[in-house]
Amino acid sequence: MNYFNFYNIPESFHPDEAALKKQFYALSKQYHPDFYATESDEKQQEILELSTLNNKAYQTLSDPNKRLEYILREHELLQEGAKPQLPADFLMEMMDINERLMEIENTDQLADITAETLAIEGDINEELSRLTTDYADLDDMAKESRLNEILDIYYRQKYLLRIKESLNTFAARF
Repeated sequence: MNYFNFYNIPESFHPDEAALKKQFYALSKQYHPDFYATESDEKQQEILELSTLNNKAYQTLSDPNKRLEYILREHELLQEGAKPQLPADFLMEMMDINERLMEIENTDQLADITAETLAIEGDINEELSRLTTDYADLDDMAKESRLNEILDIYYRQKYLLRIKESLNTFAARF
C-alpha cells in the first residue's frame, strides 16, 4: 500500500510534518497489537501487519532522504542495477575532484576539496528544494517531467556521497 494513501495525505516531498505525526500516533493507537490479544489469530496477524506498515510508513515519510527515494520508487523511476545517465559536466567535475583526492599531500588541499564539495552539495540541495517545493501543486504531466529532474538530482547526490566518504577517509589519515 502507498504510504501517502495509508496516511490519507497527498504525495509531497514536503508533507505537513504535524499531520504526518498525528496520523502515525492515531494509527499506532488503532493498530496496537495489545488491543487485539483476544481476537482470532487471523485478526491478530492482520493488526500486526498494519502496525508494521504504520511504522515503516512513518520511518520513510518522516525522513527527507527516504521519502525522496520512496517517491521515485513509487513512480518506478528507481530500479535495482539501473545505470544513471549523469550530465557530462557533472561527471567531469567529479572526476577532477577524485583525481585531486588521490594527489592530496596536506590538510590545506583536503580543506580546499572539502569546501568545493560542500559548495557543490549546497547547489544540488538548492536545486532539489526548488524542484520539490511546488511538486504537489503540479498536474500529472508536469509531475512526471519534474520527477525526472529530481531523479537526476538524486543520482548526483548519491555520486557526491561517495566523494564525501572518500574525503572522510582522507581526513582520517591526517
